[in-house]
Amino acid sequence: MAQEAPEAPTAPVVARAPFGGLDVLLLLMIVIWGANFSVIKYAIRDFPPLVFNALRLIVVAVLFLGAIAYERQRSGPGTGFTREEWIRVALLGVLGHTVYQLCFVGGLARTSVANSSLIFGCSPIAVALMAAAAGHERVTWPRWVGAGLSFVGLYFVVGRGARLEVNSLTGDALMFGAMLCWALYSVGSQPLLRRHSPLVLTGWSTMIGATLYTAIAAPAFVTTDWGAIPATSWVLMFFSSVFALGVAYLIWYTGVQRIGSTRTSVYSNLTPVVAMVVAYVWLAEPVLWTQAVGATAIISGIFVTRFARG
Repeated sequence: MAQEAPEAPTAPVVARAPFGGLDVLLLLMIVIWGANFSVIKYAIRDFPPLVFNALRLIVVAVLFLGAIAYERQRSGPGTGFTREEWIRVALLGVLGHTVYQLCFVGGLARTSVANSSLIFGCSPIAVALMAAAAGHERVTWPRWVGAGLSFVGLYFVVGRGARLEVNSLTGDALMFGAMLCWALYSVGSQPLLRRHSPLVLTGWSTMIGATLYTAIAAPAFVTTDWGAIPATSWVLMFFSSVFALGVAYLIWYTGVQRIGSTRTSVYSNLTPVVAMVVAYVWLAEPVLWTQAVGATAIISGIFVTRFARG
């Protein structure tokens, strides 16, 4: 009698958790990242961008390692990384902190915020494709619809100001590279998060990425006029480091661990909406009806993707 062929393995299904504390934290993450654009824009008037980013990474890496040491002292060493896992952590650190930051800062300096936001609006779709290809998640059609709806809404919020110009092509290419780095960073972390906490993974990947980034930025440290940097910009640098790189990254990894990279990544499209609301409340900048429609589409897309079955 012929033996039956084993069934082909299927991609795991991430649990569809109800709306709760994690979603509140993910919204807090978006508020932090939305405000961080203004923080960086103000601070780099005084800091060289390369130095500013290096300092942010150094500060948050030290804080993460201190938190890891405290956690080990309080609850024991836990499970250490295997050799193969250390290689993956190192790759995540280089990709998600060094290369991503270099591409993001270089791209933002050469293209518009509208172009940048629209390019990053592709990240939920890129994450979904990568997660499905890697077998981490089975992306069902309602989640594709939600990601697409969110991207269409993003176009109405910021895309109408985007332009395809020869001068911005280099910046657009760098931003596209940054978006791909972020997508790979999100999807590549999922296998590690099955055995390790977001704190441990974020801490060590940040330290590796910060070390390489600081080495690249070393010449800029020598030529910086440190005495000309006011206290306000130093405070903003620490704020951006602790909250945008520390708290927000921990929330991101926690979301990837609990609800998957596809559902977590779609929240990122809310960032331009937060920036739009902040500008309306604080700066009295007008909100067009098309932007209001776009914001509604983004929120609807997030709702569909977040709570779709499968």
